[in-house]
Amino acid sequence: MSGTLYVVATPIGNLEDISARAVRVLGEVDLIACEDTRHTRKLLDHIRVSKPLVSYHEHNERDRAGELIAELKAGKSIAIVSDAGTPLIADPGYRLVEMARQAGLVVSPLPGPSAFIAALSAAGLPTDAFLFHGFLPAKSGQRRKLLQELKALEATLVFYEAPHRILEALEDIGEVLGQRQIVLARELTKVHEEFLHGTAGELRALLAERPSIKGEFAVMVAKGEATEGDTTPIDEAVEKLIESGVPRMEALKTVARQRGLSKREVYRKWNER
Repeated sequence: MSGTLYVVATPIGNLEDISARAVRVLGEVDLIACEDTRHTRKLLDHIRVSKPLVSYHEHNERDRAGELIAELKAGKSIAIVSDAGTPLIADPGYRLVEMARQAGLVVSPLPGPSAFIAALSAAGLPTDAFLFHGFLPAKSGQRRKLLQELKALEATLVFYEAPHRILEALEDIGEVLGQRQIVLARELTKVHEEFLHGTAGELRALLAERPSIKGEFAVMVAKGEATEGDTTPIDEAVEKLIESGVPRMEALKTVARQRGLSKREVYRKWNER
């Protein structure tokens, strides 16, 4: 009989947040796949569990996934964990779960901590509709292109950002999304947990005054104010996006999506300019 692949959420900071079920399953499986064996060993020591560990991260995911599938088919049960939070949510694991499903193996989730869900729950922004997009692109041009594509969404936008890029990211967010309310969350569930509220410009100025910026951020951006519709001529709207660095085809698709039109119709109007 084949084994089961357990997708186990682990604490994002405070080790008390691990569930009783997660402790039990981690103690029962034959093998634990994790991003950093040293990091996971600390968690296992805390819950007094001793199990074989195998590294599973973005650099070895392709090769290691096949090896783990073979172990599952041989009858071993495996838990996959990330360094913090829920595996696959901006963390490795997708390839393994996909291959396990395709092979007809049992995949069982153990829900628990997730940084962006924790951040949203305490941010004070609307959560009736939100979009989580993981880490923002590292380069400004790509970052602005993505923000421009998401600008028209009627939803709270949620991103992760590294401390060494947060100032540049806030600058781009302000330039593209304007004076929207933003909440930054960092060090969630840890001693120095912090929530900061303000516009992109205000938050950038606040962080720039600090001698150092530490800890990854969850960046939550309020949805834009509802409008009566964009009355800018279609050809001008496309040209404006292209001038901001968005590739021509992406600009056409973005305007089409914003106006509820087909890309062919937008292209025709743009081509008639």
